[in-house]
Amino acid sequence: MQITLEHTNASTIAKEMVRARLASGSPAMDMVLTLIVVCDDDTVEDALSAATTLSQEHPSRVIGVILGKGTGGPDLHAKIRVGSDRSGESILLRMSGQLVKHAESAVLPLLLPDSPVVVWWPGSAPSDPASDPIGAFGTRRLTDAEATSQAVRNLTRVAKHYTPGDTDLSWTRLTPWRALLAAALDQVQSPVTGGSISAGPGNPAGVLLEAWLESRLGVPITWHRVDADQIMLVTLETKAGEVRIEREDENSCTFSVPGSAPRTVPLARRTLAELLAEDLRRLDSDQIYGDTVQYMLAHR
Repeated sequence: MQITLEHTNASTIAKEMVRARLASGSPAMDMVLTLIVVCDDDTVEDALSAATTLSQEHPSRVIGVILGKGTGGPDLHAKIRVGSDRSGESILLRMSGQLVKHAESAVLPLLLPDSPVVVWWPGSAPSDPASDPIGAFGTRRLTDAEATSQAVRNLTRVAKHYTPGDTDLSWTRLTPWRALLAAALDQVQSPVTGGSISAGPGNPAGVLLEAWLESRLGVPITWHRVDADQIMLVTLETKAGEVRIEREDENSCTFSVPGSAPRTVPLARRTLAELLAEDLRRLDSDQIYGDTVQYMLAHR
């Protein structure tokens, strides 16, 4: 069921949500969280598509917020979707005028009661997500430096205001690399004396991986710049020999550890929905991410 509301307010939207839910037989009690997506016209389509896919694993109320020009009188338009091929609910809010400066007042009445709130900026994010009026609603706050034009600079800008509950999707993209490196060191069980990363100079995931390895292993990691938008190679030097994980293509890498023959293992680029699903499996703060960005700031 879809409902479009022009020149409306939060109270009317909430009433229409109840009507739509009853008409489609979609009880709010089945939903586990509210996901607020603060986006613009360039990112809204991909972001809401990912959020809709995500609702299959995490039934949610998705609230898309598009902030228009802040001049003129306050105005609010809404599009409500409930039922059909989705297991949650979605509301797309378009705000303009003076309402842009008080967007949280239109969002607050639409949050699910007594459930976690996650705020996601799929593009540009505020420097301090936890202090942002909408970000303050969040149990978790997700940014994505890789989606911006100056990725490493924006990662650093937000990291300076890190608050428990913050995470950047660049960190989530590292999960397969971190798992492979941990598995390799479990097999080698020999002290690491150094290492290297080969990645593009503007790769925020590479910057985080460098900080994570140095902070955990206590050894220097050398950065080799290559013409690529992904991490292409990670090596760790041990007394037993070299650990080497080298990307072969978009979906796989060569995994080499001392004493074993190299083998090909999966290393595919994951979708936005898959990244979000991983982050939402835990709604507490990620202490390792917090430690990593603090180390990154202290050593860059």
